[in-house]
Amino acid sequence: MICNDTQELLRCLTPAARVLGLDLGTKTIGVALSDVGLQIASPYELISRKKFTRDIAQLSSIVTKQNVGGIVIGFPRELDGSIGKACHRVYAFIDEMEKYIDLPVLMWDERLSTTAVERVLIGEVDMTRKRRAEVVDKTAAAYILQGALDNLNRHTDPGENAVPDEEEDDFDAGDEEE
Repeated sequence: MICNDTQELLRCLTPAARVLGLDLGTKTIGVALSDVGLQIASPYELISRKKFTRDIAQLSSIVTKQNVGGIVIGFPRELDGSIGKACHRVYAFIDEMEKYIDLPVLMWDERLSTTAVERVLIGEVDMTRKRRAEVVDKTAAAYILQGALDNLNRHTDPGENAVPDEEEDDFDAGDEEE
C-alpha cells in the first residue's frame, strides 16, 4: 500500500515498529533504519543489486529481523519537480516489492540527497573517494528517512498523554510579575 503522507504511514505502523529507508540505485540499494521511537535514522546496510529476488530476500530478512512496519523509499524527482526515468524505476520496484513484502510504503522526495551527503562526507568528514563509495548510498538512505521522520514528528500531536514541560507545570497565570 502506498501512503500519501507521513501521517498515513504512522497510522499503519504497529507499536514499536521501525521504519526502513531505501535509496534505490541501479547498482546498489542503500538501507537505513529508524529507531523504535521514530526519531533517528541510521545507515544500516548496502545491498549490491544482483537479481530482484535476491535483493528482495535481503530486504525481507531485514524487515523480519528488525521488526519493520513501514518503508520510506527515495523518490528522485527531476529538479523542476517532474517525474523522470528514475521515478519510473522506483514505481516498478515498488510494484514488484509489494508482491513479497506487505508493508505500507511512502515515497519521499529525495532531490539532491546523494549530493548533500557527499558534500558532508567530503567537506566535514574528509572521507576518501573509495570509502565514500562504500557509505554514500546507505547514508543517503538515512538522510531520506530522517527527512520523513522529521516531517512525521513535526506534524504529530503528542496527545493527551504527553508530559508537560516543567515550566508549564510551575506557571500559574495569577502569579505574573508586573
